[in-house]
Order: sequence, then structure tokens, then C-alpha cells
Amino acid sequence: MTDTATVASRPMHSTGAARRAGARRRIGFSWLVPALYILFLMVPIYWLLNMSFKTTNEILGTFSLWPNEFTFANYHKIVTDPVWYNGYLNSIAYATLNTILSVSVALPAAYAFSRYRFLGDKHLFFWLLTNRMAPPAIFALPFFQLYSSVGLFDTHIAVALAHCLFNIPLAVWILEGFMSGVPKEIDETAYIDGYSFRRFFFKIFIPLIAGGIGVAAFFCFMFSWVELLLAKTLTSVAARPIASVMTRTISISGYELGVLAAAGALTIVPGAIVIYFVRNYIAKGFALGRV
Repeated sequence: MTDTATVASRPMHSTGAARRAGARRRIGFSWLVPALYILFLMVPIYWLLNMSFKTTNEILGTFSLWPNEFTFANYHKIVTDPVWYNGYLNSIAYATLNTILSVSVALPAAYAFSRYRFLGDKHLFFWLLTNRMAPPAIFALPFFQLYSSVGLFDTHIAVALAHCLFNIPLAVWILEGFMSGVPKEIDETAYIDGYSFRRFFFKIFIPLIAGGIGVAAFFCFMFSWVELLLAKTLTSVAARPIASVMTRTISISGYELGVLAAAGALTIVPGAIVIYFVRNYIAKGFALGRV
């Protein structure tokens, strides 16, 4: 009987070993797809960096995976030419200002949507989101005429306020998800303990949703940083953003491709810095705080 049992158990052991071997093979190849995807994403960034250390003549004349004549002249022009570095300063100024305004307005609005029920709340929430869905081109002409009339044209605040139309709904949407994940019993307990609303909101509630505020600020900053149409329409010289400067970079010999590549590489830096600080909360932000 022992021999019979041993023979009968062999197919089961063989099947289990085959399954484990198949699982190990799948795990072994599971890194391949994300690795290829990351490589695919990094190719244009590498090529941008590669071009930024070349001269325009080399870019147009030869095809090479690395510069034949390595040069920092493109970056030197950006950090020494006021037109270039002022473009970066202008973009950072209005993107930062817009982030502060959007998050400051979105915090009380999101708290109201998450804690109270009032007539038309769902319709108002949907109307806010429709502003995020609208293309910026629709509002370019009205904003241009309005800001020209009140003297705000070509100022940082003009671009920051224009971007609030899109970023405040986004910030409210994200923050409402984070706030809804905080139990209402915390509010009631704080009021029983004698906290005023202001003290409760700033001392207790905001620290609980600090990750959500970071995610909302990240998205507001990035949308304001990369938006071109409104920023270009509402500025001329004093507040012209870097994206607008890049579209006008042309010399007698044509476009200065090396300088453009260096400028493009530098525009990645602010976004990378912001991503570094909120990297642990970005996935939660995509899920509106419900993961």
C-alpha cells in the first residue's frame, strides 16, 4: 500500500512543482513590462538633455547618441540673458501665487461639501467640475478684454486668477475626498472639548489632511506651470512665462535648438522638486483620498 500511495501522490507533487515553477517564471518576467515602459518614457528626456549640450549646427548636421562637442553655452545663455531667466521667474511667481490662492479657497469649500448637505450641493459640485472640463481657449478672449480694461494685463496676478478658474474645482474635488475620509466624530469631539471652529480647523483638522493639501497643491502648481494659452494671451513683456519665451526664440539662422533644449530641460526641474516632496501622496490624490 505504501508503494501505491507513493505512486498516486507523484502527479500531485509534480503538478505543484510545475505551478511553482510557472509562478517563478511569471515573477521573473514581471519586471520586464514596467522596465520597458520606463525606458520608453525616458527616451525623450534623455534626447532633450543630449540636445541641450550640443550646438544648433551639430543638432541639425549629425545624428549622435551623445554630444560630439560638449558645451554649456546653451545653459550659460539662459542664466545670463534676462529674457530667459525672467521667464522662469515669472512662471514660478504666478504658478506659486495660483497654488496659494486655489488651495486657500478650496479648503473651506471642500469642508462645506464634505460636512454639510444643502440645497443644490451636488449640482454646485458638478458645476465646479465643468469649469475644469472646459478648454482654456474659451476663456482667453473674455479674460484678455476684462484684464485690459481693469489694468491687470501683463501681471502675475492676472495669470494666477485666470488659472484659478480651473484649479480651484480640481483642488475642491481632491480635498473633498480627503476630508470625507476623516470621521465627523472628530469634529464633534473637538467642539465638546471647547474648541472654536477656527482653532479646530487649523490645529486638528488641517494636520489630518496635510497629505491631501500637498497633493492638491502639487496638481495646482503643475497645471499652472504647464498651461500656455492663457499665460501667453494675458502677458506681453513684464510677466511673460518661459513657455511663451520658448515659442519666440528665433535668430537670423533660425531657431536656436540647443537653447530651446536647455530651456526645456530646466522646465522639468520645478516639477521634479514638487513631485519629490509629495511622492508618497500622489497615488492617494488620484484616488481622491479614498485609498
